Amino acid sequence: MGHVVAHSIDRAIQALVNQDEALAHEVIAFDDQINAAQYDIDEQCLVLIATQQPMASDLRILLAASNIASELERIGDYTEGIAKLAIKLADRPMLKPLIDIPRMAELGREMLIRALQGFISQDSQIAQQIGDEDDLVDALYDQVYRELLVYMMEDPRTITQATYLLWVAHNLERIADRTTNIAERIVFTSSGKVVDLNR
Repeated sequence: MGHVVAHSIDRAIQALVNQDEALAHEVIAFDDQINAAQYDIDEQCLVLIATQQPMASDLRILLAASNIASELERIGDYTEGIAKLAIKLADRPMLKPLIDIPRMAELGREMLIRALQGFISQDSQIAQQIGDEDDLVDALYDQVYRELLVYMMEDPRTITQATYLLWVAHNLERIADRTTNIAERIVFTSSGKVVDLNR
């Protein structure tokens, strides 16, 4: 499910950058499969809890898996949102070359893949790194926000397009936050401690 969601991030940004409406519609349609995967994982976790009565660490892993599936479903919703914005932006020239927004997407996707690998290997060091990398995404978001505000102040005709791009950047910032939540589950499953990496 994680790899599918990571691929959805790539495709949503590709649709935005290339102004590819057909690809954007594919990303939107694919969200149903991501939702179905979450329900399937939750169902399997419930069955295991009910029939196997797992203890301590095993129960933490099942609870974390269900929580991670929920976070992935939300990330899928954000990619769907980006695809919908890509459709709105497909029929007009971009305000400027998109550099920071694709970079945010790349960082978020890489964080997600590594967080899932960290969950599988129970590597709490990866969890801490993910928390630190979220700060990089936040900094890029702040930069995009400031740049787009300048465009809007200098030329009110850009307000609609700049607002759509702000929403894209906001969705990417939230993807990184959700990924940090996944990283927190690594610490929870390995130590039983609840930490806040998303400071």
